[in-house]
Amino acid sequence: MINKLVDKIKKLNAPVVVGLDPMLKYVPEHIQKKAFKEFGETLEGAAEAIWWFNKEIIDKTCDLIPAVKPQIAMYEQFGIAGLAAFVKTVDYAKSKDIVVIGDIKRGDIGSTSSAYAVGHVGRVSVGSKSYDAPFDEDFVTVNPYLGTDGVKPFVDVCKETGKGIFVLVKTSNPSSGEFQDQKIDGRPLYELVGEKVAEWGEAHMGDSYSYVGAVVGATYPEMGKVLRKIMPKTYILVPGYGAQGGKAKDLAPYFNEDGLGAIVNSSRGIIAAYTQEKYASFGAEHFADASRQAVIDMIEDITTNVGLK
Repeated sequence: MINKLVDKIKKLNAPVVVGLDPMLKYVPEHIQKKAFKEFGETLEGAAEAIWWFNKEIIDKTCDLIPAVKPQIAMYEQFGIAGLAAFVKTVDYAKSKDIVVIGDIKRGDIGSTSSAYAVGHVGRVSVGSKSYDAPFDEDFVTVNPYLGTDGVKPFVDVCKETGKGIFVLVKTSNPSSGEFQDQKIDGRPLYELVGEKVAEWGEAHMGDSYSYVGAVVGATYPEMGKVLRKIMPKTYILVPGYGAQGGKAKDLAPYFNEDGLGAIVNSSRGIIAAYTQEKYASFGAEHFADASRQAVIDMIEDITTNVGLK
């Protein structure tokens, strides 16, 4: 799957991923009203609203983007109905030939980690039969806090199915340094995690890059520069662009000399673009057209400032 992701990024010249993190407050009122009229102001109504919202955004951007990244928490908050909307979103994106990165941030050990992996990127056995993963993303994000015991089960499952993971290395949030920047023998923890990611990745390589990627926030470009050197064959998923303060001009260190090696995420900057002054002229009725324009502007911003044109 890493080969497909790289090929799509090259074909579209678009190292971007749209984060489908649909808080209900981002969903325009006309969609909410329609869903509530059919299902009531219920969990099912909320889930249907975010599904319709996602579908329109996918329809308007699928020819521009290589990947989407739905954050499962935004769906889990609506219970089983929300998870059903998550699955419909994943399936629909894949039907449009978009790579899906499930932002699930799972991390446990042994059979528990294996179960997470099977449920999201593997195959589950039931009696004499086996089925594709119920959630069936192409990649998932993984928390490495428990070490190799928590990550290797994901790698093992991905080797069987040709799928991949992105391991949290240096996250974009302000308090990430409370743990990730702590020094061990004079080196920050995130560097040691980066070395392990490179090591894990050697066991599951694509044509040019590993199926084991890393998450490194756009808000820490100097750290990104160091980690790029530590993980030369690792694809880096870069959150924090736009709404979190990451700038395109700071993204160059995340890319390799071949212009590849990184894919940059924007969530509310895309899906809630219609609420921004820059795109206000589209109006709520045409929110997905605003999202499309925001994607075009993001691609232009990154490719120009990083020198990928």
